[in-house]
Amino acid sequence: MPPPPPTTTAELVSAVRVVLERYWGYDTLRPLQGEAIAAGLKQRDSLVVMPTGGGKSLCYQVPPVVANRLDVVVSPLISLMKDQVDGLRACGYPASALHSQLEPAERQATIQRLREGTDRLVFVSPERLMRNDFLATLQDARVRAFSIDEAHCISHWGHDFRPEYRQLATLKQRFPGVSVHAFTATATPRVREDIVEQLRLQEPEVLVGRFDRPNLSYRIVPRVDVQSQVLEIVQRHAREAVIVYCITRRETESIAAALAAAGVSAAAYHAGMAREERRKTQEAFSEERLDVVVATVAFGMGIDRSNVRCVVHAAMPKSVEHYQQETGRAGRDGLEAECVLLYSAADVLRWKGLMERAGEDGDAEAVAAQLELLGHMQGICGTLECRHRALSRYFGQAYEAESCDACDVCLDEVDAMPESTVIAQKILSCVARLDQRFGVGHVVQVCRGAATEAVRRFGHEGLSTYGLLSHLPEKTLTNLIYQLVDQRLLVRSPGDRPVLQLAPDAMDVLRGSRDVQLVEPKSAAVRRSHADESSWEGVDRGLFEALRALRRTIATERSVPPYVVFGDASLRAMARERPSTLAGMRLVRGVGAKKLADLGETFVDAIVTYCDSADLETDVVSPPVPATAPAAIAPVRVARPAETRAQAFELFGASASLADVADATGRTPATVCNYLVDFIEETRPSSVEVWVDPAAYERVVTAAVDAEPRGRLKPIHTALDGDVDYDTIRIVLAHQRTHDAAASEEGLS
Repeated sequence: MPPPPPTTTAELVSAVRVVLERYWGYDTLRPLQGEAIAAGLKQRDSLVVMPTGGGKSLCYQVPPVVANRLDVVVSPLISLMKDQVDGLRACGYPASALHSQLEPAERQATIQRLREGTDRLVFVSPERLMRNDFLATLQDARVRAFSIDEAHCISHWGHDFRPEYRQLATLKQRFPGVSVHAFTATATPRVREDIVEQLRLQEPEVLVGRFDRPNLSYRIVPRVDVQSQVLEIVQRHAREAVIVYCITRRETESIAAALAAAGVSAAAYHAGMAREERRKTQEAFSEERLDVVVATVAFGMGIDRSNVRCVVHAAMPKSVEHYQQETGRAGRDGLEAECVLLYSAADVLRWKGLMERAGEDGDAEAVAAQLELLGHMQGICGTLECRHRALSRYFGQAYEAESCDACDVCLDEVDAMPESTVIAQKILSCVARLDQRFGVGHVVQVCRGAATEAVRRFGHEGLSTYGLLSHLPEKTLTNLIYQLVDQRLLVRSPGDRPVLQLAPDAMDVLRGSRDVQLVEPKSAAVRRSHADESSWEGVDRGLFEALRALRRTIATERSVPPYVVFGDASLRAMARERPSTLAGMRLVRGVGAKKLADLGETFVDAIVTYCDSADLETDVVSPPVPATAPAAIAPVRVARPAETRAQAFELFGASASLADVADATGRTPATVCNYLVDFIEETRPSSVEVWVDPAAYERVVTAAVDAEPRGRLKPIHTALDGDVDYDTIRIVLAHQRTHDAAASEEGLS
């Protein structure tokens, strides 16, 4: 029977600390997390606005385990539900999800756990939540709070309005006394007011975090050659996770193909692909088998991969909210990440056309709202102001720092083009000489002095502006023309064949009474941001990569995304501090009690082995033992892995059990199982009956035949209804591999 929930403030604070340490290995909270958790524990309605990566999920995960109650999280995407539940269960947290991809038996078992009160958190979609039968189940289960993730979807003024979210307005009426908590990463003041109104929140606690993400470096670069520019950016992040966003499906496929041709592990993702193909791409990216995804905006909302190191926009997104949300998928682990937007004023015209066509038979008010949002995004791109400051101001917050040291403007990566005003005058004069009757492409050809058939047919080689800008490459000149459009000195006419026309302010430039600033990226190498430099300080890169490889192996065996094992921030801390004991490992942020017991020995062994071979010092940050800690947890240096492994092999050779070997070596059962797998693969015993019951052995072999994907443990474990533990499955598969290898060798001899 669970203990009674805490009641006094002191008890609540203590209970929250215990929960943070037990499940997540945290000893501190981020800004506003404490206030949001307190609102959840008090069951006071709340609206929490935090940037992506700011720690929203912890705000609704902590209260139900502290208060020993059932809470519901409403989430729009199955993939996001599954990833969160996998991550929570890996920490030992009792959570589940109900969605359409569950087998009937799994669905029934989940509902039974809700009725029995064993789960603390259940994730559902808005559509499933509002079914009468499920609402009745929740009433029987005495649900105490609803947390609405991506709450901006309920607002008509939001950038991602979803009609199904409007059904949630009845929750307060259906569940009187139950609190509702809305969470979103991007919401302007108008959207916040709409969320409160639509969800019928009663005197809610409104908590708005800082929208600035100091670990992100922003760059807005003139788009000249999109494929070569994207390739250069991706190559800066070799073997790291990158998302590239495009406007159209065709662009995703062409850029993905260009990257693949250059040897990059890349794939396209868009709504026109078959569902199974999309699932495989998403799964490969989450499991770190794929480095780069080139996608339309449909991708990413269901991705909980925390170590995306770069987000590229191959074209301008249609709102600042979309930009904030999509760039927010980078660096969610708190480590440095880069966000690059390849911008052209042509993007604005493309978006306007798409919005106006989509609204021809629809809601004129909605189209007007979209165009307003588009204008704000255009303004962000058209300024040479600090990117962090511009984004903060858009969301109604001040940015006080003189320099962010994390954007192209503050890092001095953008140059004003020499003789900008003269170049602008030549372009504007060419448009005037062409009687404002031709499009961008033709103006470029005349300015460059090209001898095309169209130029000759119209006699434009005789114009005074012909060839005046022949020194500029075609793509550069095209970009400069769009900069003039962006500065409202040129206008593109509407219609299928737009032509360039002079804007009213263009005459001031032609008369010399107004200067123009055109920009070009500096050719020098991109500078590293301060966050990038500091986050790697003291980290041994070789050890970090070795730990990443170990993490990937464990994740593959368990059929979970690698971040569920440990996040990059924890791996960097391990590679910086290099703990050689479980006590030292326990002090690494992100290593909770469950993960320490499950994985601590394995990672300590890997660290000590690497440091031995590389002659590196261990325990670089030697943490003091708390005075109140019992003597049993004082740091004791473990035996070197090679010595322990040899001892384990000797014991296995004498038919010692797993438990006996664990006692003799002082290692955890998980590490001893690793030793046994190595022993089996190296010595090839004819039988493993000493360690595995023959009946269980046969069950695993039978289940493995049909399990997909082959070699994974989780499908076999599921097929056996969880009756056979993972260690037993690993031992059987190892023995089968050696048996098959021996048979193959015998056949060849």
